[in-house]
Order: sequence, then structure tokens, then C-alpha cells
Amino acid sequence: MRDLYSQIVDAHQALRPQVAVTPLSHSPALSALTGCEVYLKCEHLQHTGSFKFRGASNKMRLLEDAARRLGVATVSSGNHGLGVALAGKLAGVPVTVYASAAASAMKLDAIRAHGAKVVVIDAPMLEVELEAARRAEREGLPFVSPYNDVDVIAGQGTIGMELAEQHPGLAAVFASVGGGGMISGIGAALEAESPETEIVGCWPRHSQALYQSMLAGEIVEYEERDTISDGTAGGVEPGAVTLPIARRVIDNTALVDEAAIKAAMRKIAEAERWMVEGAAGVAMAGLFQLAEAYRGRPVAVVLCGRNIKLETFLEACHEAA
Repeated sequence: MRDLYSQIVDAHQALRPQVAVTPLSHSPALSALTGCEVYLKCEHLQHTGSFKFRGASNKMRLLEDAARRLGVATVSSGNHGLGVALAGKLAGVPVTVYASAAASAMKLDAIRAHGAKVVVIDAPMLEVELEAARRAEREGLPFVSPYNDVDVIAGQGTIGMELAEQHPGLAAVFASVGGGGMISGIGAALEAESPETEIVGCWPRHSQALYQSMLAGEIVEYEERDTISDGTAGGVEPGAVTLPIARRVIDNTALVDEAAIKAAMRKIAEAERWMVEGAAGVAMAGLFQLAEAYRGRPVAVVLCGRNIKLETFLEACHEAA
């Protein structure tokens, strides 16, 4: 963990100005609703509309020259691919993104717009991830995992460094969890910078592979169901480095159902006039579920992205009405 923290500190210093320092915005309306002092970490305002640009930029920064010439491969349901595509474009590194056929067409089009090659595989996300890694190895390309890569985790951990600077002494940070890269980085940073701050991992009930793996103490398969939080969907690959980190840094957990996610997305829109995606709604729904435990204290909710189709967002808000 000390090594990871050192890498996060290095990334925090090296990634500016390419990676934006996103605002930590106080929300009077959401504070009144929850009884907590609610601050929103606005990663939906990050370049590419998601925190994923942080980890991708750090990975590109650390590539050796030979790898830069060859290019990299990655796998993504959307946001990670967008982050790698833009980071690669800025660094002059060719990027190939493997995606599931179920991935958002809007996100895949945005990835292509940044000059990356997109390869669609008709299989569940974890199978796509494993196949993408095999193909990258055959072609001799570095594989940039969305979460199973310490360089990527260190980039995401810069969120934690910013939180510690923007509001020292937060009682808790709520973050959605997929493969665990973001929460591992945030947790590692705050363990050193603000050890009194609790890290709360939030999952959709329909997609909780890392949660179940944490309970089991090893990577386990868990049946996935459809969720509006596509950014956290999918399994966790065997040997993922995020499992031991997440087990160490996550202090509290929340599992939220689809109705709660959609209601949270609507509440954010009503309070702040922001359209955020399902994964951001997961973190907010986690706060609504656990608010009593943090009543009267300052908490941060990581709004991790905004890349959602307008029609999908409006339908979610309508269902939550």
C-alpha cells in the first residue's frame, strides 16, 4: 500500500494540466434531503465525461517508448475506452478497444471519434475482457485493464488526493464499484491522507461481483443481471489486484436496487440540474441508504460520469417519478 500511495502522489503531481482537478461542490438541496453535509465530486465534468481519463493518462505517461510505437489494447463498456482513446490520441499512441456487443453504441461511437479502433465481441463482458487480453498478448501489445493495473489505479487515486485537499476531514466518501480500480485508488490515497475518512463502496444489486469476492476472500463468479449502471457491470478477472486492496480500504458497503439508482439520478438532476449516468446514481443511492450513520457530518459522493443517452436518462427519471 505504501508503494501504491507513492505512485498516486507521483501521478497527482505529474498529470496536470492534462487531467483536470474537478470541483467538489456543496449541495444544499441534497444536504437537506439526507441530513448530511453533502459534497459532490464532479468527475462527470472530467475530460471524456468520466474519471477513467485519469487512469488512462497515467498509464500512457508511464509507457516505454517501444510500447508507445506499438500501441495498446484495452477492453471497455465505454468510459474506460473513451479515457484510453483520448489519452492515447494526446500521447500519439495507437489504441484498440475491445467491447461487448451490449456496450452503449453512443460510447463506442465516441471512442471511434477519438481515433481508436473498436473491436466488438458478442459475449459477456468478463469473457470479452479475457479474450481481449489473450489477443493483445498474441499481438505483442500492452493490455490496459480498466482496473487490474496498478498504474491505472494510481491515476484514479488522484481523486482521493484532491478530496483530501479540497475538504480535509470528510466523514465518508461514497463511490460506485465495478472492478474496483477507482475505489482502490481513492481508498489508498485517503488511508494515508485522511485515515479518519470512511470509504463506502456502493454496488447495484444486479452487479456485485467484487462485493461477493470480498466476502469469499477470493475471486468468485456471480450471476449478472441487467442494470442501468452499465459502467459498473461485469465480472472480475482472476487474480485481480483490486481484491486485496478493496478488502483493506473499504470500510462500509451499500447494495442498491435499480429503483433506488434511478431515483438518485432524478434527485441529482432536480437538485443540481446535472444529467449523470447510472454508476453515479449508485453512489448517491448508497448515501441515501446509509445517510443516518453520517447525519450532520460532511460526506462526498463521487459522481463518476455523465455518458448516458438522453432517452435512457429521461426514461429512468420518469420511472422514478
